[in-house]
Amino acid sequence: MARITVFDTTLRDGEQSPGATLTAMEKLRMAHEIAGLGVDVIEAGFAASSPEDAASIRGIAAEVRGVVIAALARTTPGDIEAAAEVLEGAERGRIHTFIATSDIHLERKLGISGAECVDRAGEAVTQARSLVDDVEFSAEDATRTDIDFLCEVIGVAVSAGATTINIPDTVGYAVPAEISKMFGTLLVRVPGLADQVLSAHCHDDLGLAVANSLAAIAAGARQVECTVNGIGERAGNAALEEIVMAIHVRADELGHETGVKTERLYRTSRLLAHLTGIEPQPNKAIVGRNAFAHEAGIHQHGVLSDPRTYEIMTPELVGAPGTELVLGKHSGRHGIEARYEALGYTLTREDLDRVTEDLKALAERKKTVLDEDLISILHHGVMEDVREAFRLTSLDVHCGGDVSHASVVIETDNDLRLEASGSGDGPIMAAFAAMESVLDFRVVLDDLTVRSATPGRDALGEVSIHARVDAHTFTGRGAHTDVVHAAAQAYLHAVNKAAAARVLEEAHLESTADQWGV
Repeated sequence: MARITVFDTTLRDGEQSPGATLTAMEKLRMAHEIAGLGVDVIEAGFAASSPEDAASIRGIAAEVRGVVIAALARTTPGDIEAAAEVLEGAERGRIHTFIATSDIHLERKLGISGAECVDRAGEAVTQARSLVDDVEFSAEDATRTDIDFLCEVIGVAVSAGATTINIPDTVGYAVPAEISKMFGTLLVRVPGLADQVLSAHCHDDLGLAVANSLAAIAAGARQVECTVNGIGERAGNAALEEIVMAIHVRADELGHETGVKTERLYRTSRLLAHLTGIEPQPNKAIVGRNAFAHEAGIHQHGVLSDPRTYEIMTPELVGAPGTELVLGKHSGRHGIEARYEALGYTLTREDLDRVTEDLKALAERKKTVLDEDLISILHHGVMEDVREAFRLTSLDVHCGGDVSHASVVIETDNDLRLEASGSGDGPIMAAFAAMESVLDFRVVLDDLTVRSATPGRDALGEVSIHARVDAHTFTGRGAHTDVVHAAAQAYLHAVNKAAAARVLEEAHLESTADQWGV
């Protein structure tokens, strides 16, 4: 069993994903998180690309410990000097130098001959080795490079002192069989390569980045380059979490290991999504919202009996919140009954038959079935038509500084007037804080969406929230030309549903108590 080096390039190649740009402080925060994850190498950036990137790498190198910090450089003296300079404060620094080797890149991009490419590769590695002990060389677009020429370039890089040789599938062109053949050929034909670390760097243009990375490992690669959530240019890079968990779960087949702390994968994914604003797609393996969600009745029954029937890893293993039984038109009685039991209800056979039928009918009309729907179905109610136990009379907000302040007046359905003030990070949070201080409901906001419902400068803003109130899930909606006012309306809409649910639940408990004589 070999220990696979995990080379994380989220902060360099990943940040090149459109819209994923991070500030220096955000990159430093992410670097600390990735280091805590247990990767071996963090590629912090491309020093010569901009003064800002150079400063960011310098800050990471000076502060982040316990991991190799790499800086990217072209095969030019200036780039290599810049990389060495920003790595001066690193506990362990690596210069990663690269040059394209495919015919199309040499002719159309660089405008140089193969002989000049070979010379540049050797000179760059020699210069880098005079500055640091750890040097990585990459042959850009290697998978579209003539194999004889690739062997020649890599041979020169090895002779010049490169300690890691990286074979990038830069445009995601290769398939696993080609990767296996190429890596096997290089190890046989390039003198001294077997004594260095052979690395794979795969892109996902054909959706094969992870498969190609695993094929490379099987063929002898001992370093794999990847990004959190698979972010990167175009279709992205090989996803770190997928490679790590494939090696972990299928150790019987792959026979290798990494030093990654798998239980931190989910939190690292969430931090990156928070900083970049780019959410993994719902069906993303390992860290997607649906990775441990089950809707089909057969699946729900199996998971309730034994999670191993439909889960090849536990959510806890990657630090995810837990298995979720999603209720919808495909759900069966076991899943529905289990959800009601979690809400505190024990259903009779007749009740279960009825709510199953009603829930399936409802699921044909809406995408998500929430706790509010389950409560209303059980009690023959309609949550959208609940009475207004609380109504917003006035809202006054002051913002512009570090903290916003809000004052609210709320009228109740029995003519009480409630006045309160609150503060928060922004006007909407201040308004929510003011209302929460005077209402007997604990509201935990899961999601808030603002959209323009009408065109023009005086557009009507519509706010939708998804929240947990009394540990049950509710939605709320509000519309107003002032989105803060609309958000306050949405908040009260959810609270009014929770108030109606309380009444229904209290009536249910009373009827149960009478039935059993308690």
